[in-house]
Amino acid sequence: MAARSRTSADDVFINCPFDSDYSPTFRALIFVIYACGFRPRSAMELDDGGQTRIDKLYGLIGECRYGIHDLSRTELDATSQLPRFNMPLELGLFLGAKRFGGKAQSAKRLLILDVERYRYQRFISDLAGMDIHGHDGDATVALRKTRDWLANVSRRQLPSADRVARLFQSFMIDLPALAADLEFDPANIPYVDFERMIVGWLLAAGPPT
Repeated sequence: MAARSRTSADDVFINCPFDSDYSPTFRALIFVIYACGFRPRSAMELDDGGQTRIDKLYGLIGECRYGIHDLSRTELDATSQLPRFNMPLELGLFLGAKRFGGKAQSAKRLLILDVERYRYQRFISDLAGMDIHGHDGDATVALRKTRDWLANVSRRQLPSADRVARLFQSFMIDLPALAADLEFDPANIPYVDFERMIVGWLLAAGPPT
């Protein structure tokens, strides 16, 4: 992989499931990243028919200093009876960029999440020795762990996890009305529009400190 020579210290790559069951956690991750002053980046933002998906991921991963990787989906697909390997693959790309991408890429930092802290030992034992954070499928737990990790790796002064969690709860209460104003189904808001809603809501709410 030809990693980019520089990464953005504000960009956070989110590697996670995109199914409806995971949606509350995905939304929480997007929210906490914005609330802490960073910018979430995701494969969901990529819609360029002139590139293959893997090339898009190369570029996206190369641009991001930070990465959040949730390995929650390891069960077999109900239809194909096969597991989905997108999340482990993208984690591998991120680790490869960090290891082989040169000085700037070596500054990458990553948070690995799963529903259980030590479950990875049963399906990806090569991660032995790495610190995996369990969230039990709870979006608020994932939000809190992400906030604390961002504070640790960036050394920035960030709003507390309690503060961000309260803001997220308030945002989710307001979300149906925000969606209705834009004529969106609250359960099916396009990714880019959902980001804009969060940014606008946070600006209206004031600094999250």
